[in-house]
Amino acid sequence: MTKTKEHAGGTVSLVYQCRPPLSTHTLTYLADLLRRYLKAIRSRWRALPSGRIATIVLAVLRHDQRLADMAGGNDVSATTVRRWRDELLGLLAAKAPRLDRALKKVARRGGEVVLIGGTLIPTQRRTGLANRPNYSGKHRRHGLHVIALTDERGRLVWISAARPGRTHDITAARRDRILAHLGAAGLGALADLGFLGLADDGDDPVVVTGFKATRARKLTPAEKEANRVLAAGRAPVERGFAHLKN
Repeated sequence: MTKTKEHAGGTVSLVYQCRPPLSTHTLTYLADLLRRYLKAIRSRWRALPSGRIATIVLAVLRHDQRLADMAGGNDVSATTVRRWRDELLGLLAAKAPRLDRALKKVARRGGEVVLIGGTLIPTQRRTGLANRPNYSGKHRRHGLHVIALTDERGRLVWISAARPGRTHDITAARRDRILAHLGAAGLGALADLGFLGLADDGDDPVVVTGFKATRARKLTPAEKEANRVLAAGRAPVERGFAHLKN
């Protein structure tokens, strides 16, 4: 029997188009950010224009396109696409506001509280042991954990660095010293039960988390009402997360 490595029908180069749900402003911002960076480092040449590079990187980040697929469709190598992605992620990270400055800005505008919440950004499962830290038992899937702060209307104020999916909300908040930064800015925060225990001062807590029932103790009607009011006050942070993920 004769074996051959050729495809029965030959090979055909296929290119398709897709439309990421992102605004022109987002693309322009990223392209301008790259142009300024290239000018600052006096880079004279790139394989593609800055606008095209920004489009490719956004497609990778928003649609999780394979690097090899994006490379083949744009006549560059997968290594080049990976370098562009990492380069632009670094530029965006450098523009992110510091937590202390973001909170002081809220205070200067007359704000008294911020809304805090943690969420899981779903990711694909990695192979081998590397997948274990990213598995969230709470959500029963793999992903990266982030904490976000919004104002009372749900507008994003600050977002943490991404951590392994198994990270708990309160653990991430302590690592970012959120309680200390809130105190320094003179602000309070509304949070869900994932942050229960973050603020130890029961009489005047910086972070209000509501009440949690146990097997031995049920919530009183007053505690249930307090939780309901708190949930209504925290609702905008969930809308902020929805916009962030979309």
